[in-house]
Amino acid sequence: MKKGVFISLEGPEGAGKTSVLEALLPQLKEMGYELLKTREPGGVAISEKIREVILDKGHTAMDAKTELLLYIASRRQHLAEKVLPALEQGTWVLQDRFIDSSVAYQGYGRGLAVDDVEWLNQFATDGLKPDLTLYFDIDVKEGLARIARNKEREVNRLDLEGLDLHERVRQGYLAILEKEPERVVKIDASQPLEQVVADSLAVIKERFIKEK
Repeated sequence: MKKGVFISLEGPEGAGKTSVLEALLPQLKEMGYELLKTREPGGVAISEKIREVILDKGHTAMDAKTELLLYIASRRQHLAEKVLPALEQGTWVLQDRFIDSSVAYQGYGRGLAVDDVEWLNQFATDGLKPDLTLYFDIDVKEGLARIARNKEREVNRLDLEGLDLHERVRQGYLAILEKEPERVVKIDASQPLEQVVADSLAVIKERFIKEK
């Protein structure tokens, strides 16, 4: 039985969600919440090994369905081994990417059937969805330019894709937002980081934190 709060952070490349997540953690900890920060693909040893295969720049021959199935396998192991136990203990889980990434990247981006992606998500998660998904929206060219300027960020196989794929990914996220507005909240990621963090924290407080 889930007792904790499950929040996922989503967005196209360069949206800054990882930086926002790092900034949110100390503020939420100050409020006394038990937190778990994790990511996809990865988060546990088996899933991290799958991540290496997926993102390896040398694996350009990878088929779209192979890519999707690897993400799904990584998701299931991570969920079963790390996320579900934390939620059952009442921990707040803040996760960098989850089910929506597969819909946006492999569905809309790669052109696989969205219904198939959603079915595989359902199968891997037993229907679990985040209590809240923060979607960080940014113009694709601006996001990719941020990546180019950030010399410390790892460059992976998806970063090498053409602009068209990233545009389709963003449209996929916007379609998810339109479909599930009660779960997914759009944050303007083109703003300065401090404002993006403030907007994100405001949404979390409104949804889950009752003023004493």
